[in-house]
Amino acid sequence: MGDTFRAIVANKTDAGYEAKIEEIGLDQLSEGDVVVDVAYSTLNYKDGLAVTGKGKICESFPMVCGIDFSGTVASSETDAFKPGDRVVVNGYGLSQDKSGGYAQKARVKSDILVRLPDGLDLKQAMAIGTAGYTAMLCVLALEKHGVAPGSGDVLVTGAAGGVGSVAVAVLAKLGYSVTASTGREETHGYLKDLGAANIIDRTELSEQGKPFQKPRWAGVVDTVGSHTLANALAQTAYGGCVAACGLAGGPDLPTTVLPFILRGVNLAGVDSVYAPMPARQEAWSRLAVDLPLDKLDAMSEMAPLQKVLELAPEILKGQVRGRVIVDVNA
Repeated sequence: MGDTFRAIVANKTDAGYEAKIEEIGLDQLSEGDVVVDVAYSTLNYKDGLAVTGKGKICESFPMVCGIDFSGTVASSETDAFKPGDRVVVNGYGLSQDKSGGYAQKARVKSDILVRLPDGLDLKQAMAIGTAGYTAMLCVLALEKHGVAPGSGDVLVTGAAGGVGSVAVAVLAKLGYSVTASTGREETHGYLKDLGAANIIDRTELSEQGKPFQKPRWAGVVDTVGSHTLANALAQTAYGGCVAACGLAGGPDLPTTVLPFILRGVNLAGVDSVYAPMPARQEAWSRLAVDLPLDKLDAMSEMAPLQKVLELAPEILKGQVRGRVIVDVNA
């Protein structure tokens, strides 16, 4: 690969904000004790914000974008990892205060690396990516609050997106009855193939509703926020749990205490960026077992590094279905 390598770098100058492909060297990356030959990254909503500059993601400039990656250890200054180890990183400030995964090489601190579990390859790891890892954290949150197969229907909002797609597939494989909420009729067949038992239009949840409604859901994985989350809470059955991990519909939560004090509903916040290492390792171990890997091809597409610049604004408009794997070497 030589002394330099390609990366998508965001910069902010007096002329404005721009992200583009540049040739950079290791000395332009964040400090770390492990160098990784990156194989794949992926495109998430947060990546769309960072690449377009429509969200304040990058905290300093220039910044290599990309909030996750999978790859092989090239060199290590620690006994925790050795050359040839297959690793994955999600969040932990990549693309914010640390150089991210949209590059052919990465340098990171060993304490943020997860060893890829047996049963997953590097491509599959990014077909899952931060979105899929977040979905698994949501499933774990439901389980820890007592939501089990047979408890009742589980709702997944933003179901055709990256988090939603993996959540539908995992929950269906585990035996849950999944209702998928989406605003795109063309994705109905796709969601049924992932295992959704029922599909509802997102407009059923996206408008302001009553603060306390007829119970419909034993559990919810919500990627949307705002009125959608408020309605999901109002419709959750006694003792149920809503795992909230996104804000595609807005960061506000126009609700009341009624679902919490009259039905004992649990609202579990799910953070994927700084989740502790034991939770990450549990999520990835479960993904290797509980995600039907034969569904990954249906929910993912491959894109070269250059195409990220084109897809970034599209994911912000909700025009990207499922998962986009970014081949940083193509």
